[in-house]
Amino acid sequence: MSINSPGVATGAFPDYELADRVLLTGPAEIRAMADPLRSTLLDLVLERAASVTELAAAVQRPKSTVAHHVKVLVDAGLLRVVRTRRVRAIDERFYGRTARLFQIGAVPLEQVSPPPWSNYLADAAVESDTAYRDDTLWANHRHARISRAQANAFWQRVDEVIQEFSQLPREGDVVYGFVAGLYPTEHPSLPDPRESQDPEGLQNPEDPRDA
Repeated sequence: MSINSPGVATGAFPDYELADRVLLTGPAEIRAMADPLRSTLLDLVLERAASVTELAAAVQRPKSTVAHHVKVLVDAGLLRVVRTRRVRAIDERFYGRTARLFQIGAVPLEQVSPPPWSNYLADAAVESDTAYRDDTLWANHRHARISRAQANAFWQRVDEVIQEFSQLPREGDVVYGFVAGLYPTEHPSLPDPRESQDPEGLQNPEDPRDA
């Protein structure tokens, strides 16, 4: 189900029409997207429409293999033919995403548990190791004791940054990776200040013997 009506893509990328977001509610759709190679193919056509030949060259895999995975994505409604080109009496198909962003909706946990996709943060950790060793990695790690509502609101802002990153003009010779994550932890936190006050409302003085 499309959240927003399809329209002309804003900005320069990609070079075809697509919806802004599509909500995925079926296990087949999620499994199709979760495969690492298919996820890469979806990422590549976010820049522009591409043929199977171009995709195979980009991922350095046989055309037959890429054609199979493209078909899976088409059958799942994640890819579609956006234009064709006549090449030596054969119509070459160019594929594009059906949406700029695929958002996973409410799917019964028993149908997708454990998650069919890999841990994006773990994947990024492996991918970024060379940059870490070369001291070319920009990264940070923080903890905050916040409510679930605050976490949801914050993630919406992060999602906007993710979409902004995806729409940056393509230039230069280096492909940069961007990863974001928000998750509950067992990280320690300070107690509520009200819990450390005595009945008179005064904070208990530190026992000098503990110094």
